[in-house]
Amino acid sequence: MPVIELEDVTRRFGTLTAVDQVSLEVHEGEIVGMLGHNGAGKTTLLRVINGLLEPNAGQVRVTGLDPVRDGATVRRRTGVLTEYPALDEYLTTRENLQVYAAINGLDVEVARQRIALLLQRLGLWEKRDTVTRGLSAGLKQRVALARGLVHDPEILLLDEPTTNMDPVAAREVRTLIKEAVRELGRTVLLSTHNLVEAEDLCDRVGIMRHGELLAIGRPAELRRELGSATGLRVTTSHDHLQRIAALLPPPARVRALDQQTAEITGGIAVPEAVALLVRGGVEIHRVDPIEPTLEDLYVALHHEEVMA
Repeated sequence: MPVIELEDVTRRFGTLTAVDQVSLEVHEGEIVGMLGHNGAGKTTLLRVINGLLEPNAGQVRVTGLDPVRDGATVRRRTGVLTEYPALDEYLTTRENLQVYAAINGLDVEVARQRIALLLQRLGLWEKRDTVTRGLSAGLKQRVALARGLVHDPEILLLDEPTTNMDPVAAREVRTLIKEAVRELGRTVLLSTHNLVEAEDLCDRVGIMRHGELLAIGRPAELRRELGSATGLRVTTSHDHLQRIAALLPPPARVRALDQQTAEITGGIAVPEAVALLVRGGVEIHRVDPIEPTLEDLYVALHHEEVMA
């Protein structure tokens, strides 16, 4: 049984449909990412899953429970990181975590040990007694992530988990998320604008636009199903390399990578490019298609142009 299951879920705000008939399954131990522009419906979807918003239509189940009817139980089983940290600015880093541990009924000693571990793992130990209003935006985001993990939840719902973090801190957080899944068997559903992060972190990626789930799958599967090669790399003899650009019509672009390899881009199809080069007498030793990136697919779907 899926840990998270949505069937034709819709959520409206007046005349605005924020989530539009979304169906989704997330299984134990998966990291699933939702990509989309601001207003695509990602945050609303997370709030519906956590029982903070009731769907207007459709069914939601989290560990077999209805988040509306069983909201308190669902929220005890989930750890949440919102886009904005929403910390108590007048408490220290450690006190913020202690309060949240107490709210979730953790034993005092268990909470102490878990808080110490999280503070060290997230690079917050030196800031443990700093009042949070004095922290940078990135450090506040780390405290909020620690708060979401302090009660050892089964499921993590993460809304832009690395917002405002420098590249080193963001990498550490991604490592922590991976470790939570690999070592503790946790399940993660996250929203992100960061395409590199989604490619690196997620087992599956969903792409949302205006409340609709346009596509979902493993990044490699999406590239195969929705994309075609965006160019090619050709290896040839040194004396043939200079002839390639002259044989290909605009808008094809040719760039020499080394003395024997050229990169060809600009929308020309791989078979057409190879045929033109062979007919032009170019000796081809190897052809490597350049696969579309997740960003290519994201842009194509958001322009309602699925690459054939």
